[in-house]
Amino acid sequence: MRIKNRIVGTVGALALSTFALAACGGGGDAAEGGESAAPADGSEPYIAIISKGFSQQFWVSVREGAEAAADELGARITFDGPDTESDVEQQIQQLQTAMNGNPDGIGFAALDSEASIPLIEQADADGIPIIAFDSGVESDIPVTTVATDNYAAAAEAAKQLVELTGGTGKVAVVAHDQTSLTGTQRRDGFVDYIEQNSDMEIVDIQYTNSDVLKATNVTNAFLQANPDLVGIFATNEASAIGMITAIDELGRKDGLTVIGFDSGKGQIDAIKDGRMDGAITQDPYNIGYRTVEAALAAIDGDSVEKVIDTGFYFYDSTNLEQEEIARSLYE
Repeated sequence: MRIKNRIVGTVGALALSTFALAACGGGGDAAEGGESAAPADGSEPYIAIISKGFSQQFWVSVREGAEAAADELGARITFDGPDTESDVEQQIQQLQTAMNGNPDGIGFAALDSEASIPLIEQADADGIPIIAFDSGVESDIPVTTVATDNYAAAAEAAKQLVELTGGTGKVAVVAHDQTSLTGTQRRDGFVDYIEQNSDMEIVDIQYTNSDVLKATNVTNAFLQANPDLVGIFATNEASAIGMITAIDELGRKDGLTVIGFDSGKGQIDAIKDGRMDGAITQDPYNIGYRTVEAALAAIDGDSVEKVIDTGFYFYDSTNLEQEEIARSLYE
């Protein structure tokens, strides 16, 4: 049994990537390409965390929250993720590597809600508790899922767009993927609200694999094909940055309501200068913190809620400075 809240020094190996060094805090370490080191000794619980990637500031904030929890609650973590958010195979390999290190618990943000199930079943058979975070899997095995209510958050984005446009006209969706639950829930939450609460027509939904260039090209195509488009919604940070880029390049902001998801400097700047009307922000720091907290509870055999909702906010130029929103934004 682990001694709760014991103050433990963190034993860390040097991270191999520049990114990891830049993001590193006191709670853990990560190595490039999924080669996380096993814990140096058995004095603290070891939690292996596999994210969706490192390419967006969102994951830096998740990691910072996880490291803070590890420091405060007495744990050691590793934090890995694939090079891109489309590389499911690399993420699965990293999950296997993490399991080979005999962790006491695993935090996992699935790029594909089904591809990882065989390994998750293996971890369960080995007695390793799985904490799903950010995006769940098609399985009841995870002890909990620590995440934003993505369906509700996207519905809020749709509500804001309807109010800003008057609820009529054509709208398009720049979605980040259709394999993770975050991707499908944000798409469906937005689409369902539009269809049920407005007279708007959704002319197209395209997927970007969280690639800024793809998002730019998709948005460009939307705008070229639909000169009368009145609204556009992007479902994550990379998709939103690509969307803004295309709108800027074509000079098409006039008469177009632009709503994003997540935070980051690009979106915050676009909201401040009027190129974006608003966005949904999650609380990635809290996601990371609660993932480690839930893993430690599961390791101790304590009960954990099946879903841990980490909250969301809609932000625009009028409320950026409000305390509860400002602390959830990340640049």
